[in-house]
Amino acid sequence: MGFERAAPGLYVMQGRRRATYTYDDPPAERGFQGAGTVHHIAWCDRDEEHEQWRDRVASFGQHPTPVIDRQYFLSIYYRVPSGVLFELATPSPGFAIDEDPARLGEALRLPPQHEPMREHLEHTLTPLINPRAKATRS
Repeated sequence: MGFERAAPGLYVMQGRRRATYTYDDPPAERGFQGAGTVHHIAWCDRDEEHEQWRDRVASFGQHPTPVIDRQYFLSIYYRVPSGVLFELATPSPGFAIDEDPARLGEALRLPPQHEPMREHLEHTLTPLINPRAKATRS
């Protein structure tokens, strides 16, 4: 993905978008998903380069998924050799496709496949305080 090894377990990316990736050898026992663990790491790529990134990942011997339409962005997933799930996601079309950007985040928006779960989600998700509303009261 453009990282260069700087030291054992340390990789850096220079240029327009700088990043550091630190890798520790995993423990011998297999982990399991739970509270406090990372499900995946998402990387943003450019819309016009999305398919090229999929091809590049495949050329490294990885097995990326087909491009998946997540309504708000397009995603490609693959596991790195250590087992971590990486996601490459486009910035477009973005979260403002179904609401006014000035009111973004004020209501629960769901993609169509999750609308049947709305009532359950509204009762089980912890409501978040809108920081914009809090700022106007101060």
